[in-house]
Amino acid sequence: PGLALFYGGLVRMQNVLATVMQSFSICCLITVLWLAVGYSLSFSEGSAVFGGASRFWLQNISLREGHPIKPSIPEPLFVLFNLMFAIITPALISGAFADRMKFGPMLVFIALWHILVYCPLAHASWHPEGFLHDHGVLDFAGGNVVHVAAGISGLVASIMVGKRIGFGMESFHAHNMLLSVLGASLLWVGWLGFNGGSYPSGKIHLGGIAMLNTQISGATASLSWMVTEWIIRKRPSVLGIISGSIAGLVTITPGAGFVDLTGAFICGFLAGPFCYFSAQMKHRFGYDDALDAFGIHAP
Repeated sequence: PGLALFYGGLVRMQNVLATVMQSFSICCLITVLWLAVGYSLSFSEGSAVFGGASRFWLQNISLREGHPIKPSIPEPLFVLFNLMFAIITPALISGAFADRMKFGPMLVFIALWHILVYCPLAHASWHPEGFLHDHGVLDFAGGNVVHVAAGISGLVASIMVGKRIGFGMESFHAHNMLLSVLGASLLWVGWLGFNGGSYPSGKIHLGGIAMLNTQISGATASLSWMVTEWIIRKRPSVLGIISGSIAGLVTITPGAGFVDLTGAFICGFLAGPFCYFSAQMKHRFGYDDALDAFGIHAP
């Protein structure tokens, strides 16, 4: 609901229902795919890229014991927690092609993307036999698996789908910033759960520091984006400060449990202006990343 409100407030009035429908339907679609194949391809034993078929349709999961990656919680809870990551990632992509992709092809694209992109990335990064994990790549709560993957995929999708009619010639103003503020607020609270709950097994203290780092980075990036916009455009904006908060939350995600409080502040301080200028690149290079999925999530 947070992302649906955030994106729904940013599009033009005639596209609100279509945008909210995309977010809601993606949530439902990915839930069914996760049940059928996604969880197994991501978190069961297999190869260095894909998991195996041992947990298709969630067979062979333990109702009382935990997954080997996180034995401290029952496996059904582990399934549900990681389902949230699987849902939010393709939903983020939809912001790049907002206002212009047909609903049916969108669902097909999201389903294929989940199976062919998200699942192998999750397995490679978070499962002990994954090739990225084996090479020591650190991703505490989905910086690569969620945000970089969604941002890059959003950029490619926006280019392949094409520009909105009138892009570059007319302004596409957000129709209801209050909806977007509410959505950003819900996302912020949810982010604390995402990052805080991603602590490694037996290291629950890292969950607390991850939540504190998340708060610090999000708040700092909000201010640094606001100041950057104030200097360049001579006034701050509500869109700017909430975009900055998302940029800060994104930036701290891969290292939320690995950096100290000063590191979290630096991440947020740099994320604001960096993502601000990144979001402006679409005007220079002519691609239509409608809601800045690439500009905020990929850099």
